[in-house]
Amino acid sequence: MNLIPVEQIEHYIYFIRDQRVMLDRDLARLYRVETFNLNKAVQRNQTRFPADFMFQLTRDEYAALRFQIGMLKRGQHAKYLPYAFTQEGISMLSGVLRSPRAVEVNIAIMRAFVRMGRLLSENKELARKLEELENKLIRHDYQIGHILQAIRRLMQGPRKQPPKIGYLV
Repeated sequence: MNLIPVEQIEHYIYFIRDQRVMLDRDLARLYRVETFNLNKAVQRNQTRFPADFMFQLTRDEYAALRFQIGMLKRGQHAKYLPYAFTQEGISMLSGVLRSPRAVEVNIAIMRAFVRMGRLLSENKELARKLEELENKLIRHDYQIGHILQAIRRLMQGPRKQPPKIGYLV
């Protein structure tokens, strides 16, 4: 049973520090718990969340994220910097939050991450093909330029030699 559409979860996935992550407040909303309680459960199980599973945003990252997605008005809810969870960290949350809802939400989140990864890899392939096409077009433009120059020279006809000045011997 899918409680949350994958498309909705994808809106909560951000790209920070070259990683796809979800913020604690969004995860708490999906799990239907308070952000404070989610973070408290994580703190009680810190050994499950090494730095590559979870990290706290810096002020600059948080400001950039706020600007990028237009979240929160200035000064609201800025007392603590949010935590970002990688895909591995989110899967660890299912062991910390032991409710049927947490299990179902985690399954939906994992599906969203997998789908997003697939889309990104397809986009990389498309970008590579576009670059190949662009390089071909550049080569063709260069070759067409040479052809046009040759045609212009032919259209001018033979060059008339200026009359020679001086005595003929």
